[in-house]
Amino acid sequence: MTASDAPNPVPAKDWSAFQYEIYLNGIAGTVPRLPTDLSRLEQVAERRLGPGPVGYVAGAAGDGKTVRANREALDRWRIVPRMLRDVHQRDLSVELFGTRLPAPVALAPVGVLSIMHPDAEPAAARAAAAQGLPLILSTASSTTLEQVAEAMDGVAAGAERWFQLYWPKDREVTVSLLTRAAKSGYRVLFVTLDTWLLAWRPRDLDQAYLPFLRGVGTANYFSDPAFQAGLAKPVHEDLNAAVLHFAQMFADPAKTWADLEFLRAHWDGPIVLKGVLHPDDALRAADAGMDGIVVSNHGGRQVNGAIGAADALPGIAQAVGDRLTVLFDSGVRGGDDVFKALALGAKAVLLGRPYAYGLGLDGQAGVEHVLRCLLAEFDLTLALSGYTEPGQLTADALTRER
Repeated sequence: MTASDAPNPVPAKDWSAFQYEIYLNGIAGTVPRLPTDLSRLEQVAERRLGPGPVGYVAGAAGDGKTVRANREALDRWRIVPRMLRDVHQRDLSVELFGTRLPAPVALAPVGVLSIMHPDAEPAAARAAAAQGLPLILSTASSTTLEQVAEAMDGVAAGAERWFQLYWPKDREVTVSLLTRAAKSGYRVLFVTLDTWLLAWRPRDLDQAYLPFLRGVGTANYFSDPAFQAGLAKPVHEDLNAAVLHFAQMFADPAKTWADLEFLRAHWDGPIVLKGVLHPDDALRAADAGMDGIVVSNHGGRQVNGAIGAADALPGIAQAVGDRLTVLFDSGVRGGDDVFKALALGAKAVLLGRPYAYGLGLDGQAGVEHVLRCLLAEFDLTLALSGYTEPGQLTADALTRER
């Protein structure tokens, strides 16, 4: 099936035109406020933003071996361009979970965005909606899921939005969060599997900086009626007690595969498991009736010395075939990374840290800049390599360095 044959067609967008917009603005003396090389954003953020917030976003487990492994895994693959193919018209749109999207990219769930910018999650949500792309809202957002949904609808009514669950111990709170998300139009549920405990993160530890213990990133909990029912006093009357209640239920390392039945019973839409790195776990997800997985190591934030996500991707994609929708994150910094992930078997990628830096540096405009740069580079990489649609990419488009 080609993009034009797929259900819910959307007009193909010329993402690459962004480069000419930049050049034309240059004639008028205007240059981009942020780097167009997205790998430079972290360096700029380090200079301009506070060490606690930047350290929290940039930080990794241990000494950062897994962060480096993510980049090394992607960099080992090299694109092999093909010539004399008609690539003058391209369509980056893809179908995910029954909806046609204009490009194979979504904003990954990043919590506590208010530490980066006062407009926080709503700014990122508006940026995603403006480009027609999904935002995956973190349970640990600093703005309620209802407010974020309202922000997206203010840009485009019914804008595609998905909800990420940090699965609490308290079943009533879990059901309440899922009910609220469904009511607010979040269509796909992403369940994070790799963060039952917080890893040893030296950058945060050296600053003694954990936003949640300051009541930041807890908006969805503090506004939840099931959560509030467990408090002796309202949140505003005893913040410390509310934070302690949150900390006691935030994660549950006793969860097993059998618990997925509970989620299926309380969520009618697609369910995606985030944090899969082994083919056997991917097969178990398929056997459990899940709809998708994200091949991810949480951007290197959880297990120091873990496998690079792109090293895990091909084997997982081959193992599950068409049984699951395979998505990818961890290490994506440019359009060539999107190209490689799709060629290795992912249907789309989730973008994390770069948009958080864009938000911190320039609010909503910064997030839109990051998305447009990423997709312009991907569009151009696709064309210059001889392809016109994401679905054409296979491992034959790559070669692996030893």
